[in-house]
Amino acid sequence: MTVINPDAPILVTGGTGYLAGVIISQLLDKGHTVHATVRDPSNSGKLQHLDTLAEASPGHIRYFKADLRDADAFTPAMAGCELVIHTASPFSSHVADPQRDLVEPAVEGTRNVLAAANATDSVRRVVLTSSCAAIYGDNSDIAGMPEGKLTEAVWNTSSSLRHGAYSLSKTLAEREAWTLAGEQSRWDLVTINPSLILGPGIDPQTRGESYSLMTQMGNGTMANGIPDFRIGVVDVREVAAAHIAAGFTPDAEGRHILSGHNTGFIEMCGLLRESFGTGYRIGKGRLPKALVWLVGPMINPGLTRKMVSRNVGIAFVADNTKSEARLGVHYRPLAETVTDHFRQLIEAGRIKPA
Repeated sequence: MTVINPDAPILVTGGTGYLAGVIISQLLDKGHTVHATVRDPSNSGKLQHLDTLAEASPGHIRYFKADLRDADAFTPAMAGCELVIHTASPFSSHVADPQRDLVEPAVEGTRNVLAAANATDSVRRVVLTSSCAAIYGDNSDIAGMPEGKLTEAVWNTSSSLRHGAYSLSKTLAEREAWTLAGEQSRWDLVTINPSLILGPGIDPQTRGESYSLMTQMGNGTMANGIPDFRIGVVDVREVAAAHIAAGFTPDAEGRHILSGHNTGFIEMCGLLRESFGTGYRIGKGRLPKALVWLVGPMINPGLTRKMVSRNVGIAFVADNTKSEARLGVHYRPLAETVTDHFRQLIEAGRIKPA
């Protein structure tokens, strides 16, 4: 049982990130003091949205300069904190060197944050943003799992630097976290393992894979056919709330799958067409898997034929019951998530009418 003092500051790493921004927003609304690590505290433009949230909330925010690869960066930010929420990790499907650009910063960043926790007597709990990617590599893995679905007991064993490097980075980073947590007894570790996170962030100009996918669904990229990728989706607002619940629930423990819906690109585009009609170039139709396998790598080098073979048209199924029972997560309808996110992109001018 770990009881966190709500009046102590709370460290959130990667403060300008998509998920971190929503976590910070919710913490500020609850009146907490947030210590946010960012690459450049002097960059007022990058911090504008966080500053605006803080000004309108009962909470407070302080910024600390930190880089994942800097072993000494997190100790000043952690001073006085009992709860650490570590969200910072590289997320990109297009990198020049997967080991250098994904695996090393993810693992070293986790190691550096937890080393700072070891050096900070006040820390009682660390909540780590992991991923469903640390549980499985490809949809084809899921059928061979117990009960044919993702559970917290399963680990990804199929990803590599050559295939699914991002998933490998999340797997190795989470395994490192559990190893380090087991080497001491002052603080405990809780992990959140979300599927694909969608929904409106605090900054409509946010860049990243989630915003890129939503943009492609409405800018004509999929107008001539949608690849039948089957995925799990969860709203960023639920994921943020789950991190906070994991921090303040005394008996929280272990891993928690955060995935509201077993769905796919075709269903999401269908929901967008229901809400926005024909006013935007929203994807429609289904691309044959053979065509995606043949031409996909020519259009997008990250879309390998192995990825197509092991994922397109193959069901994604995840068990989210632990997050509901232990963290009190209530998943909103998928239509609300995708329409809210799409509307934010329209209002920001990132998706134009047809």
